[in-house]
Amino acid sequence: MTATRLRRGAFRLALALVVSGVAGFARAQNAPFPDRPIKLLVGFAAGGSTDVAARIVAQKMSEILGQSILVENRTGASGLIAAEDLIKSPPDGYTLMLASQTVLAVAPRLYRKAAVDPIKDFVAVAYCGASPLVLVANPSFPAHTTAEVIAMAKVESGKIIVGTGGTGTTPHIASEMFQHIAGIKMTHVPYRGEAGAINDLVAGQIPAMFANLSAIMGQLTAGTLRAIAVTSPQRSPLVPDVPTVAETLPGFAAETWFGLVAPAGTPHDVIAKLNAAAAQALASDDARRRYAELGMTNNGEGGTTPEKLDAYIKSEILKWGQVIKDANIQALD
Repeated sequence: MTATRLRRGAFRLALALVVSGVAGFARAQNAPFPDRPIKLLVGFAAGGSTDVAARIVAQKMSEILGQSILVENRTGASGLIAAEDLIKSPPDGYTLMLASQTVLAVAPRLYRKAAVDPIKDFVAVAYCGASPLVLVANPSFPAHTTAEVIAMAKVESGKIIVGTGGTGTTPHIASEMFQHIAGIKMTHVPYRGEAGAINDLVAGQIPAMFANLSAIMGQLTAGTLRAIAVTSPQRSPLVPDVPTVAETLPGFAAETWFGLVAPAGTPHDVIAKLNAAAAQALASDDARRRYAELGMTNNGEGGTTPEKLDAYIKSEILKWGQVIKDANIQALD
């Protein structure tokens, strides 16, 4: 009799635990998103344009969603290291990436061993803005205009060193496109992020670089660097006296744009909530002001919906793939 009662008691306890576990799982499944902090990956070093944009967006979205959004910098392979980490993450909305077109449209085409397919592996969340690029120089650099840079490079082919935040980044591809269109040759020096290149440029270790305007505004304001030309189609309102490259090379245009993406398979309702939060964040007066101070815009061809960003990513893959082909930029290991 005692043994029977013990068995019944054990059965009731086991059943209670099962029921409790199922109820707990159901509560977790039905918990409103987000119910814990979100991780936002950035594939480039702190201080670069992507990192700056990510921190502005993360702060405002955290306020709107009521959960912390923690920015994590995972550098390497032009942002592909972070992209691969994103792909391996659960598709639940708790791991996101602020990716530039370097990651979404350039690096997967440029790296032979890239294990990232931007169309299949990611789902678009929100377009988050763009930053013009700038051909910027140390004040001691003798050329002051695009035409003078081209003339100098033609006389001293390959002798002008130009830095960027890394091989395969948009500034790198833009510099290659610049050389191809101008019919010149410069020597590219890649850094592991814009911040290191900017520090060496200010110190005079390199004479010039292509950089995101958002990353070098402080140096331009302080006079420690000199802008030669912006690569956007029109002059930037933040530096209206700086001409565009297109004023010398008609049709030239390149900007770094940013998009919030999640792993493929992330639920549609989660994407919709993140998109709405990003749109509200970017529309805030504070975000607009901070973007403007950095020369960044928070609207553009990427649109306001995940579907529009997805279509834009596909069009950019075609565009930059053609640039890589036309400029004969060799694939990397």
